Amino acid sequence: MTGIGVQTKNVISDENPQDGFRLLKQAGFSDVDFSLNGYLLNTDLYRNSLNQFFDRSAAELEAYFTPHKRAAKEAGISISQMHMPYPAYIPTAKKEVNEYLWNEVAPKSMQVCHFLECPYIVIHGFKLARYLGSEDAEWERTERFLDHLAPTAKEMGITVCIENLYDNVGGHLVEGPCCNVHKAVARIDGFNERYGAEVLGFCFDTGHANLVGIDFERFLNGLGPRLKVLHIHDNDGISDLHQIPFTFTKTRENRPSTDWEGFIRGLRSIGYQGTLSFETAPVLSAFPESMKPEVLGFIARIGQYFADAI
Repeated sequence: MTGIGVQTKNVISDENPQDGFRLLKQAGFSDVDFSLNGYLLNTDLYRNSLNQFFDRSAAELEAYFTPHKRAAKEAGISISQMHMPYPAYIPTAKKEVNEYLWNEVAPKSMQVCHFLECPYIVIHGFKLARYLGSEDAEWERTERFLDHLAPTAKEMGITVCIENLYDNVGGHLVEGPCCNVHKAVARIDGFNERYGAEVLGFCFDTGHANLVGIDFERFLNGLGPRLKVLHIHDNDGISDLHQIPFTFTKTRENRPSTDWEGFIRGLRSIGYQGTLSFETAPVLSAFPESMKPEVLGFIARIGQYFADAI
């Protein structure tokens, strides 16, 4: 394994990033998933609300994140993946919102990723199957967005990663984009062949997979080397809670609600060498602030357990 990582959200402050990165190092982390999505929240976007953060020029954004880059290096932390603000397209949004996401947020996210020397950036595919009538039509729209990013990704040496998502239909959780591993593999291979570079990869999200009943081991085996990054978190199979692994059980006999054994077998089978990265930021706001070092240490210890088991 190259490392054990966690989100910067709820740990790293813009005012004093040094303390947060030192805390992560002391807790046992070697990597971070830089939470760029925290600078333009999805909850605001769904309300057609834009802030001015990405109005900054590329040079201004680099200046803004220079203290973060310096603090990470001083602490010995690698910024090994990043999450682009999402959604990148909202069918019910005003035209200017979607144009802003496409023309300002997306390209500037790529520039920030490159500046922070981060090799992978995760995006959310467009949830449009029920608007357009089919999953294939949904993918065509996502592919246009990826084509918008791919030349920059190739030039900068960044791999854009699509992830398995869920959707909510009439109060029911159903499969969202990228839940068919065979289609994902064919699309990734075709995309990379077309561009002559590894511009597209996959992020496997354990929480989303658990919500829609994906077979972890089979999905991971199907992805093989196309798997580049992970979002590791737990839930009760009902809501996207982003909690600590092994937290939820299905029965009084304490059988985990998430198939962590299948997760381990799948990663072992494909020889995964990437970072074991936890997407558990909400956990930190559930515990008292004074317990943050212990909670982070516990998450890092679970990462070490996974690494040893794999």
